[in-house]
Amino acid sequence: MPLKGEVVNLREVRTVDLPLLVELRNDLDTQAWSRTLPPDYTIEMIEKRYGGRDFEYRRDTAMFMIETTQDAETVGFISYNELVDRMEATIGIAVLRRFWGSGVTMEACELLLRFLFEELGLKVVRLWTQSGNSRAVGSALKLGFREAARHRQAVFKVGEYHDNISMDLLREEWYALHPELEDELVDPFAST
Repeated sequence: MPLKGEVVNLREVRTVDLPLLVELRNDLDTQAWSRTLPPDYTIEMIEKRYGGRDFEYRRDTAMFMIETTQDAETVGFISYNELVDRMEATIGIAVLRRFWGSGVTMEACELLLRFLFEELGLKVVRLWTQSGNSRAVGSALKLGFREAARHRQAVFKVGEYHDNISMDLLREEWYALHPELEDELVDPFAST
């Protein structure tokens, strides 16, 4: 079942999405950094990574394709991984450049954050970016994330060093940004 918003829906990955995943993975502007330089991902590599898995119910990792509600165009992906039940997860997102600044990224992140905090009951959501990606840092700040750690000059991209930045968003911070929602999760460690 997709996660539905006003601008985008988040849905499962389909075979038809593999070329877009390759395109996004090979674009250094849509990736905070690349482990392979020059980027040379192929459809076969993506198939092996995502398509070779048998169906299994795994809560610790998931990927969703971002699809516009207006014309059902697939414009990127958003994912979470490293999930520890009721504690934390790390998110990541990549969107085609022509959709930057369109509201797609913000709504996709909000849909995933709502799912992670309300449905999975997480305490904290984390992300990684780098200082050279001011759009990603700015979007994360607008969503309520705060800088948690900085690894100086850890990323070399387009001839320059950038800092690797870890950002996080606590459950109570997210709910404070959404006063229309009530946090119904009882914290077993909270003092009464």
